[in-house]
Amino acid sequence: MATEPNPLAPDWLRLPADANELAPGLWPTSAARSSTGELVIGGVTADDLAAEFGTPLYVIDEADARTSAAELLAVFQAEFARIGTSAKVYYAGKAFLSTEVVRWMIAAGLNIDVCSGGELAVALAGGADPARLGFHGNNKSLAELDEATRVGIGTIVIDSEVEIGRIAEASARHNRVQNVRLRVNSGVHAHTHDFLATSHEDQKFGIVLGDAPRLVELIRAESALNFVGLHCHIGSQIFGADGFAESAARLLELHATLLGGGPVPELNLGGGFGIAYTSADEPTPIRDLAAALADIVATECARLNIALPIVAFEPGRVIVGRAGVSLYRVGTTKAVDVSGTPRLYVSVDGGMSDNVRPALYGADYAVRLADRVSTAAPVLVRIAGKHCESGDIVVDSDYLPGDVTPGDLLAVPATGAYCWALSNNYNYQGRAPVVAVMNGTARVLVRGETIADLLARDTGALSPTEGES
Repeated sequence: MATEPNPLAPDWLRLPADANELAPGLWPTSAARSSTGELVIGGVTADDLAAEFGTPLYVIDEADARTSAAELLAVFQAEFARIGTSAKVYYAGKAFLSTEVVRWMIAAGLNIDVCSGGELAVALAGGADPARLGFHGNNKSLAELDEATRVGIGTIVIDSEVEIGRIAEASARHNRVQNVRLRVNSGVHAHTHDFLATSHEDQKFGIVLGDAPRLVELIRAESALNFVGLHCHIGSQIFGADGFAESAARLLELHATLLGGGPVPELNLGGGFGIAYTSADEPTPIRDLAAALADIVATECARLNIALPIVAFEPGRVIVGRAGVSLYRVGTTKAVDVSGTPRLYVSVDGGMSDNVRPALYGADYAVRLADRVSTAAPVLVRIAGKHCESGDIVVDSDYLPGDVTPGDLLAVPATGAYCWALSNNYNYQGRAPVVAVMNGTARVLVRGETIADLLARDTGALSPTEGES
């Protein structure tokens, strides 16, 4: 049994006492080991899922996602009721959206945020009330704005000055008065990856605080627009409450100055609440986060002597992230020696086409054997994908039993958010299916792509008979 950590392992990665253990907080609430050692999610074994649907495969614990949505809404509503106002929660559809997920969020009582015409179409196809949708994006097309106003979308978030006239024209064309928010950058630097930080000034989203009063005047001058409040989103995968609290305080200062020109009923503080991807991650519990944000809103409104606004939030990852697990089949293994220290490369049948986050953000993940347990000593592994890129890494560093071998089934937790949503067809790999599990039953939410699907869009592709010689 290995007793010392591998020197190649990152500092945060500890040598596990049991390389088969499912670390609390990383896995769906239903995840467990069967009596024979198989991973079970939603009452279905990983072996059965792989046999029926193939690998790579996204598995979503339906009960986990539904419960997370409902509990988060209840927590925020309770905390803001405590201070004398109300809270709205919009599910950030960019994390993972399908028509069935739309139905889960509706059933849980959430509104939904979309940020493209495609996401809007999915939300509507899932039965969402357009009046309970919000539309984001730093460069919404004229066609998207026209469709959003035509269907009666609830709120559009203005991201730049030029959008004011565009939205007003689209709204007037459909004889509507469109509710709008103005996205501002609070200047708070979230402690996260640069590509996940969205509220500092040197980036594409939103406007600087100093320009907001002038733009709000322009919005209020448009008869086809109704200004309902400010919006800010400081970033994603944020663990602490301090950044959110500082941003809220700055926005409320601006909110107070805008009240002289008319009502400002709402304040949207965005989302970005982090989850655990590895055993080293310690995100702030949602209940603590909601309480801290409610307290800062109450304190600042009292200091500014203004009425409490309705406060809105836009979580996505924290609702569906933990609910997802990706399954892969091991194809090859390769032991390497790095200056006298061993590392085992384990190559699987997926990679950056189904999870680009490690390549894009340097995101870390955990991994476990899914079809068995083992008493073999743990070894440091790097889970590599099958694509023609050296950076095609699924899990940079974790420990697995040293007898991991081709044919084994592996499971990577916390892949419910921004994995399928960012999936792609690199190397002409078809996107993997998404399967929901609950109460011992599995059903397809999004079918996997076939080679025929990929060739269907290639206008020069020969039919099978044309290709014969």
